[in-house]
Amino acid sequence: MSYLGIDVGTTGCKVAAFDRKGKVLHASYREYPLYHPREGWLELDADEVFSCVEECMLEVSASLRTDPPVSLALSAQGEAVVPVDGKGRVLARSPVTFDRRGDDFVPFWEEKIGRERFFEITGTTLSGIGTVNKILWWKREMPEVIEKAQWFLCFEDFLMLRMGVEPAINYPLAGRTMMFDVGGECWSREILAIAGIEKERLARPLPSGVQAGEVGVSFREKMGWMEKVVVAAGAHDQPSGALGSGVIQAGIGMDATGTVECIAPALPSLVLNAQMRENNLCSYHHAFPGLFITLIYNFTGGSILRWYRDTFACKEREVARERGEDVYDIILADIPDDPTGLLVLPHFTMSGTPFFDSRSCGMVVGLKLDTSRSEFVRALLEGISLEMKFNLELLRKAGVEVHTLRAVGGGARNRKWLQLKADIYGVPVETLNISEAACLGASLLGRKAREDIGDFTELVESLVRVEKVYEPRAAVLGRYEDIYQAYTRLYPALKENIRPYGV
Repeated sequence: MSYLGIDVGTTGCKVAAFDRKGKVLHASYREYPLYHPREGWLELDADEVFSCVEECMLEVSASLRTDPPVSLALSAQGEAVVPVDGKGRVLARSPVTFDRRGDDFVPFWEEKIGRERFFEITGTTLSGIGTVNKILWWKREMPEVIEKAQWFLCFEDFLMLRMGVEPAINYPLAGRTMMFDVGGECWSREILAIAGIEKERLARPLPSGVQAGEVGVSFREKMGWMEKVVVAAGAHDQPSGALGSGVIQAGIGMDATGTVECIAPALPSLVLNAQMRENNLCSYHHAFPGLFITLIYNFTGGSILRWYRDTFACKEREVARERGEDVYDIILADIPDDPTGLLVLPHFTMSGTPFFDSRSCGMVVGLKLDTSRSEFVRALLEGISLEMKFNLELLRKAGVEVHTLRAVGGGARNRKWLQLKADIYGVPVETLNISEAACLGASLLGRKAREDIGDFTELVESLVRVEKVYEPRAAVLGRYEDIYQAYTRLYPALKENIRPYGV
């Protein structure tokens, strides 16, 4: 038998089947288009997303004839919402997290409830990205969608519906909607009343790892599954990845490097103080029972290397093709081991936490005629990590200590990058034996819902093992402390002195 973990992201989905020892038996990935019909609009076609998930499930299922799945759960992107009618038909495209239409409703919430009360209820700071604001936009601009919709579903609950399960939403994902009472663990009557949204049009909230139902007969037959398959409440993608990384103790954080650089530390309790609110730092449910989580992130993240690859790395791309190697391995192969003389502000998209400044931009300071290509590449990585150190310092001031990081994603494959992170953060950075953290986390939640697991901690720790630890180098750490102080002056200088001239 096997356990399925399904990860549904903004631009693609992955389905992976795991055995009892956490080994990947088979995995399948599909990409789907992200539509940008107008400035500030970013949408998914939920039918296209479902088709891609279904294709992945069929492909994986075909390889599991001797190990059929017995359970599944989903790891899903937050905020994106699907309006569905009584027959399960999609009524409009789904605005994703950073669709800007919800920004219009921030003043509405400031007037109706205020920033402090909003944070106290939801554990998230007031912004336009929440699911509730996307629904409010439909109410204002497309009332026919509201009239026809029976459900407003996030992607976990939408896919459950398509699999023949009464829609349920896990606590972590519900926490991203800005409609969930994170302390009361239920939909907020106060927020729903102000928004004019009936609770009955939302999925039932469940803790992660609790059984939500079983795959419907017709969908199960389509997959070729002969026996019943339990469907569990899964998790928002970052808590799912944290679970799959073994981040199940306070003080440990997942450091996920992909398109976005995100650090997700586990918390023993909700942290809803003024420092968290003022710095746009959230606090909501973890996928692991009894724990909570917060997120710090930079939207440029690993995409800064993709920008370098596409803009400057013609030679490296050619060498990679000739050798059959990963182009990023070649780009990073000869970066220096020591700090550079450059400072990079990694706001090449927007700023991420704590500023959420969509008008910010990237900066490179300190270039000289003798600056080498390898120094420039290392400086790009330094910029990302210095930005994350800035966020870690804000967490510390809010009472959240992070003493260990576990690296997953593309950045976890390069030893120089990992050592750089340890030197800048001043904490050990660990690599793991797992490769599909979000899918593994989801599969563990499905397994928890199906089986009588006496000690979930023991199960997670038996499957997720530390392979290597990168300790901070004392001499380099001291040098980076001085560099960090200079780095913290970049964004204020940009904001105060450059943007008035048109940036």
